[in-house]
Amino acid sequence: MVPGAAVRHDERLVGSDRVLAVLVELGNHPEGVTLDELATALKSSKPTVHRALASLRRASLAELTSRGVYSLGDEFFHIAFRNYEGRPERSTLEPLMRALADEYGETVHYAVLDGKDVVYRAKVDAAQGAVRLTSTVGGRNPAYRTAVGKLLLSQIITTKAELLEWLDGQELDARTPFTITDADALLSELHNTRERGYAIDDQENEIGINCVAVPVFLGRSVNSAGALSISALRFRLPIDRLVLTVPTLRARVESIAPRETHPT
Repeated sequence: MVPGAAVRHDERLVGSDRVLAVLVELGNHPEGVTLDELATALKSSKPTVHRALASLRRASLAELTSRGVYSLGDEFFHIAFRNYEGRPERSTLEPLMRALADEYGETVHYAVLDGKDVVYRAKVDAAQGAVRLTSTVGGRNPAYRTAVGKLLLSQIITTKAELLEWLDGQELDARTPFTITDADALLSELHNTRERGYAIDDQENEIGINCVAVPVFLGRSVNSAGALSISALRFRLPIDRLVLTVPTLRARVESIAPRETHPT
């Protein structure tokens, strides 16, 4: 089972899958959750869930905070924060992201592609004036309706057949009246994105918010490791003005995360 994925109601969780399912469900309850509530959420018996909790508690990944209330343990956060602090995108990109957030007065994201979604690895809001967007570090959005997602998809999808295979029957739902909901139109947008080297989101994910995204290369891969974006209020920074900043934005990113090339 993939952490974060929904558990099918008819799926019988066993062994490590059961332990992981309990760990993920604990993450959905910052204020704690009872054994009964966990068993109901996971559609599993209380003894089964209790055994998984015992395994997690032995590893200090879960704790019993009060009578019958469980939560994630300190060791979970120690592992997560230690890993996050050591990620190359944090040490390499976040100083630039903070500077860009202050210069634009808007929100800056760094995201990677995970299946059909983008996952936000870092987010910096401007100290003053920025509208707090609903995105969170670790949060997800469908790739097809975000600038970061379209940029990353443009690197792996070049034909209608590849797009349909990637979609695998998924509908392109309209989050806003501006969301691309037609496969041919999305393919054309991916082609344009690939040709110009940056992606745009003109109110496709949130009304009143537009966005530009540029690639970030952190290694020797032909494709970028992720994408960095500026998300701005449309009335304050219209998409045409935002696009005018792309050459400078791309140069700033490349100056601190240059693309490595394979030796010839």
